[in-house]
Amino acid sequence: MPKRILEGVVVSNRCDKTVTVQVVRRVMHPKYKKYISLSKKYHAHDEKNECNIGDSVTICEASPISKTKNWVVVNGDSQL
Repeated sequence: MPKRILEGVVVSNRCDKTVTVQVVRRVMHPKYKKYISLSKKYHAHDEKNECNIGDSVTICEASPISKTKNWVVVNGDSQL
């Protein structure tokens, strides 16, 4: 099974080697047929502490690193 890849914005980088990434997706409401925005936050592993708040990053699924951290930062603004 392929690993999932998501794009989002860093909303927190307080923890060491961890960033919180908010991923926003737009889905159509089943009854009203209007598009609504749903967001979810993921904890991602940032090995070099390069990501800052507001950076657009790409995260990839990985094996569990800690209790809540299952994602790894693959690409970001500061790494280009």
